[in-house]
Amino acid sequence: ERSIGVGRHFDVSTITLLLQDYIGGLDVKKYETNVWIHIPLVKGALVINIGDTLQIMRNDKYKSVEHCVIANGSNNRVSVPIFLHPNTTRVIGPLKKVLRNREKPIYKQILYADYTSIFFNKGHDEKDIIELAMI
Repeated sequence: ERSIGVGRHFDVSTITLLLQDYIGGLDVKKYETNVWIHIPLVKGALVINIGDTLQIMRNDKYKSVEHCVIANGSNNRVSVPIFLHPNTTRVIGPLKKVLRNREKPIYKQILYADYTSIFFNKGHDEKDIIELAMI
């Protein structure tokens, strides 16, 4: 009755590093098929998730991954995520290096503090916040 997971969501970070315990419970949605898959435990391995910020900076070359944490109700679970992200005073948008080959930008320039504010005010299950950064 005290089991808590984390609902489906995308990370606002650039990259998230996750050291899981031996319990597991991380599921990700496969982008191409929209099918949820369980991430098997690999002792000592790190799970690396791409976040919205990297998707924006790379102009959709890399996609943020939707994921959730499932609590099994019988064992305590501990996850240690490390979120790598820009300083809140930085402006994010497609990198100039990415756009050099006349690639059209998909995202506008946005202050990272503004983007994270939108993200945290909307809550989980709200992928459409990345659409607010689109041109």
